[in-house]
Amino acid sequence: MPATVTLTTETTPTEQDIARVRAFLVDLQARICQALEGQEADGGGTATFVPDDWERPEGGGGRSCILADGKVIEKAGIMFSHIHVHDLPASATARHPDIAGRRAQAMGVSLVVHPTNPHVPTSHANVRLFIAEAANREPIWWFGGGFDLTPFYPVLADCKHWHQVCHDICAPFGDSIYPDFKQWCDEYFHLRHRNEQRGIGGLFYDDVNTESRGWDFDTCFELMQAVGNGYLEGILPIFEQRKNTPYTDEQREFQLYRRGRYVEYNLVYDRGTLFGLQSNGRIESILVSMPPLASWHYRFEPAAGTAEFELTDYYLKPQDWLTL
Repeated sequence: MPATVTLTTETTPTEQDIARVRAFLVDLQARICQALEGQEADGGGTATFVPDDWERPEGGGGRSCILADGKVIEKAGIMFSHIHVHDLPASATARHPDIAGRRAQAMGVSLVVHPTNPHVPTSHANVRLFIAEAANREPIWWFGGGFDLTPFYPVLADCKHWHQVCHDICAPFGDSIYPDFKQWCDEYFHLRHRNEQRGIGGLFYDDVNTESRGWDFDTCFELMQAVGNGYLEGILPIFEQRKNTPYTDEQREFQLYRRGRYVEYNLVYDRGTLFGLQSNGRIESILVSMPPLASWHYRFEPAAGTAEFELTDYYLKPQDWLTL
């Protein structure tokens, strides 16, 4: 990560730049799969990631790596894609009218991990590059991404650790980056119809480029690398601490109930899901974030003073985790 960010005039990514980003993403997917398989094996499981290579009719494709029915990880999807889009969907052009009518390419790694043990949080991460191109015109490009944590039985030390990793990732890029990206994450992962957070947040950012930040392409790419690599720094110590914690049938039932909120968010609000559906994306890859099991209960109200009550009463509210 840079000691200081580079301020520059707008730059145009070259084919070599795009190839560098792609190479990082392919390697990132492989390293995350290897690390999570290590957690599965360490917990006595034998499940491994199964790769599924696919191509897109409009151009490009990807590799979807799926681990299912593990002892430690009930389901995980680590997805790499590099696709070409000839007709940008409304979910993209509504936020960026200037890209309407352009062809585009998008590449990224996205993942969701649903652990078996209710004491290990669900986690999500995504890093991506988007480039919209038109003949005889400069490309419009930006980076986006982040990661967030959705616990069911939170531990304060885990929450502080997660956000300390977030802070340390952002620090080389400026003092305002962590508070800005943390707030963006809190606002983005909010279930408006329930008026509650999806989890304890983390980082979320979009539209990072020369125009928005004053950074050259390399600095924007360095942010992608820091966030992509930071996911494992954040999640692996939590797996190590919690994956063998005993749990009851009632705690498992509560985990499935709270997973229902995850489903609600991804199907109603998530931009990536909407972009994939509207751009005729690969449905198996789009919906891989869904948990294998979830449940809904009519007007479930946990008793005051219980861990289940504390989840929504305290943890699922934006907090300054670093000072608690």
